[in-house]
Amino acid sequence: MKEEVFFSKGMKNVKEDYPDIYDISIKLNDVCYTGKSLDYKTQKLIAIGIAAAASDDRAVKKQILSGMKELDITKDEVVDVLRVVLLLSGKPAFTKGMNALYNIKE
Repeated sequence: MKEEVFFSKGMKNVKEDYPDIYDISIKLNDVCYTGKSLDYKTQKLIAIGIAAAASDDRAVKKQILSGMKELDITKDEVVDVLRVVLLLSGKPAFTKGMNALYNIKE
């Protein structure tokens, strides 16, 4: 995982109070983001799509921000992901994702 960054505010407390759970979370992240078949950028784009499909505004914004910062993910790549979200999850999830993207770009 890039610099052990978690976007949940609660992970700071978990790291301090329950280091065993924090360590397992790091290991799980490393197991999930292997890059064996799909590169990390592709996996991050999938994560953006999953967060958007779940209509999780905060997670979408954080995933997009980290993808843009760490992996040079572009606005157009995010929009391509959100097009699939529109098809499979519907307009509300799509528009929330687009809103998150445009709030970042402004």
